[in-house]
Amino acid sequence: MNRIFSATLAAALLAAPLASRAADTTPREPYGIALEGFAYPYPVHLLPVVNDGEQLAMAYMDVAPQQPNGRTVVLLHGRNFPSSYWAPVIKMLSEAGFRVVVPDQIGFGKSSKPTGELHFDTLARNTIALLDHLKIDKAEIVAHSLGGMLGVRIARAYPDRIAHLVLTAPIGLEDYRLYVPPTPTEKIIESEDKLTAEGYRKQLQTNYAIKLPPDQITPFIDARFNIKGSPDYPRWLRAFVSSGQMIYREPVAHEVALVSEPTLFIMGADDHNAPGRPNAPEALRAKMGQNAELAKAFAAKMPNARAEVIPDTGHLVFLEAPEKYRELVLGFLGR
Repeated sequence: MNRIFSATLAAALLAAPLASRAADTTPREPYGIALEGFAYPYPVHLLPVVNDGEQLAMAYMDVAPQQPNGRTVVLLHGRNFPSSYWAPVIKMLSEAGFRVVVPDQIGFGKSSKPTGELHFDTLARNTIALLDHLKIDKAEIVAHSLGGMLGVRIARAYPDRIAHLVLTAPIGLEDYRLYVPPTPTEKIIESEDKLTAEGYRKQLQTNYAIKLPPDQITPFIDARFNIKGSPDYPRWLRAFVSSGQMIYREPVAHEVALVSEPTLFIMGADDHNAPGRPNAPEALRAKMGQNAELAKAFAAKMPNARAEVIPDTGHLVFLEAPEKYRELVLGFLGR
């Protein structure tokens, strides 16, 4: 019996770094729904905002360079990732002399989770309010995934506040309503609540074609599943589902070609992420998520844009191909 117990324990310890099966069976230290207990790489500040009459707080990092070049970059995160994942990009930009402002949008990360619905126009206003609070007249926008949709909306609504726009593996380059039927919010909440940590890991790896080792994906699993122990988890879940409905109901694909600011698309060749694809009719699924080709087509229509596609790279471009990403971003912002 002792030998059996020892063998079982050894197997469990060997599996722990993968945080897969253990993620579902091992009790988790609960985070708060504002990611209390989850470390960020730089100090986090809070900006009070009012959205639809609700008093909320917008979290952000504000990183000053040692040798300032007088310019500011705002980083816009994706849906499934806390803004802490920008850490290597913050370091890269800071070393190049940029002040780097990294907000968690309302509904995400360490920011408040509202009781009302999320809207891109509201998130855009919040971001501009943050720039006003920090007395930043004009900024470079570097965005990823869902943040790319928000970046397009900001560039369209506040063109005088944007110098350059970098869209890193953006979603929203197609109107998902043309492929995916609408799904009631309560049905999505039920489905998301049933998702396991291992199922989520597989979802990330499949949807995003991630080229990272398992241990680098684990923090994203923790940020999602350690909050299940919070008594406020139902509010977080509703806000998370609202962000998915925002992507579906508020497309920006019809606005991308109208962006006049200098724009750089940085795409992973293997990134075919298309929110809602599993719910689309089978005949339409193959048409979705041709993101690199969509980016090149948009760039050709825009007055001042280009698209760069990085081979053997998935959705997390800046983590998977950091040197090439650095070369492209700093070269573009140096214009």
